[in-house]
Amino acid sequence: MTYQVLARKWRPRNFQEMAGQGHVLKTLINSLDNDRLHHAYLFTGTRGVGKTTIARILARCLNCEEGVTSEPCGKCSACTEIDEGRFIDLIEVDAASRTKVEDTRELLDNVQYSPTRGRFKVYLIDEVHMLSGHSFNALLKTLEEPPPHVKFLLATTDPQKLPVTVLSRCLQFNLKNISPERLVEHIKHILEEEKVPFEEPALWQLGRAAQGSVRDCLTLLDQAIGYCDGNITDSEVSVFLGTIDQSVIHELVDALIGQDAVALLNIIETAADHAPDFSAVLTELQSYLHRIAIAQAVPEGIDNSQGDRDQVKSHANKISAERLQLYYQVALKSREDMPYAIDARSGLEMALLRMLAFTPEGVPILPVATLPESGSGESSDGKKGESVKKKAEITETQTAIAAKKKEAAVTEASVAVRHSRSSNKEVENPQIDSEIIAASVSEKSEINKQSTKDVAPTEQSSSLSRDKIALEELKGDGWIDLFHQLELDGITRSIASNCLLSKANNQHISLLLDKSQASVFNDEQQRRINAAFDAYFEKDIDLDIELGSIDSETPAAWRQRMEKERMLEAIQTFESDTTVQEIVEKFSGAIKKDTIESTKPKQY
Repeated sequence: MTYQVLARKWRPRNFQEMAGQGHVLKTLINSLDNDRLHHAYLFTGTRGVGKTTIARILARCLNCEEGVTSEPCGKCSACTEIDEGRFIDLIEVDAASRTKVEDTRELLDNVQYSPTRGRFKVYLIDEVHMLSGHSFNALLKTLEEPPPHVKFLLATTDPQKLPVTVLSRCLQFNLKNISPERLVEHIKHILEEEKVPFEEPALWQLGRAAQGSVRDCLTLLDQAIGYCDGNITDSEVSVFLGTIDQSVIHELVDALIGQDAVALLNIIETAADHAPDFSAVLTELQSYLHRIAIAQAVPEGIDNSQGDRDQVKSHANKISAERLQLYYQVALKSREDMPYAIDARSGLEMALLRMLAFTPEGVPILPVATLPESGSGESSDGKKGESVKKKAEITETQTAIAAKKKEAAVTEASVAVRHSRSSNKEVENPQIDSEIIAASVSEKSEINKQSTKDVAPTEQSSSLSRDKIALEELKGDGWIDLFHQLELDGITRSIASNCLLSKANNQHISLLLDKSQASVFNDEQQRRINAAFDAYFEKDIDLDIELGSIDSETPAAWRQRMEKERMLEAIQTFESDTTVQEIVEKFSGAIKKDTIESTKPKQY
């Protein structure tokens, strides 16, 4: 018996066998079941997504001897003849080979005659965009008002080339590319029915290589069966397709996470035996890093087009977002530099070594939060506590290491300063000594700043209370305290910070808003502020906000005043420091006040 290729053997014969395109099938099925039939259908989409297949199934639905139905019997003479391509009332036309206006006129000469065997005479015109302008003109009138026994089914890969006069006369369906997941599911079913052994990772390679086309996927599957001699394996399919084995990318990421340069070079050495495209390896690595970033930011949005969702989640839990962004940026820039490398392999190796070399010290390795592994379920409270404890220990260790490095730098700088002072010789380069002393002061400042953040509790201004305020006790001078306790953010918080409290009694509050804020204030902002009051006082508040001139201190003005006082205090502290005064006097220096930063915690 003559071998039949998989793309023809497994061509769907009813809507239930179709792979994907549910949005099109639902409309067609409902139209057929409710007898709401259009006279012209246009199916658009890329190659191999099912345009002609759906048109043939629709022809069967229209001419099945059991009646117009969305589920043709497949056994009657009409269904059988349509499957075999010999149904006399299904006229299939290849527009690419019949572009002349004479061909179109000859075709339309028989439209007026009733069907010979079926219920409808169906004209299936494939690649309809190839018709000439005159052919479209000849078709227009018939396409708009065909006889009741005629249906036009048009298919094209380029609908933009169709005249709008044709588009407006058709019911148009845009078929989508099929996802790799759906393609893998489809060919997996076919291989099981054909009793061909396979490795699932190999199917994912075929699903990606098909680029959304079912026909291309089945054609590649035919080739893979022949190349692998009836046993489809991942490694052989990689060689057959010339693609990068994803396990190589996974190993590279593992080595990057482990900061292991030897492992990186060994992986490249092993991969070189298969003569890969090293530029493609870097591209695949960048794509994989992008998927890890998506997994960290939006776990539910993980792309499973590679069939390795669990591996992506695992890596997302092992690397911090800061390191990940660094690696991605290095990969991006290295791809630009690849043409200037000695060769592609050295360009890839340098890109990987840059990722290690530029990794900053003190940046945590692990991300802030971890993703649950598939099938593992939620962690118990004990495990969560243990995980948090381990992260805290890692962070504490990293902080201690960084502090020791800074302390060593300060000690070294101090020794250099003392040596400079004890020497009776004239200072040859006072600029260098100045920089050393400045570095010493800067390092001390940084350590003090870090210590303040680590051990000092957050202080609040003595003028700012965090005690909950009762509505009946609310006065004008308590508005700033109340504002800082309201759950507001963004532009809404900014608007409220420019308000003054006019009055408050029972369930009514009146605010006066600075008229300079009129352009950003609207009903939606008032609703949000009102909701914040409702939540704070735990009851419905009647809120009025009026525009006017402000003559007292608003929360925004209070914040500016506090910031100014905080910076003045920092400047005074710095200027009164004996070490700073000594440096300024010795080197005739000047203090740049705009570079001074306060280490005191903010009080708002």
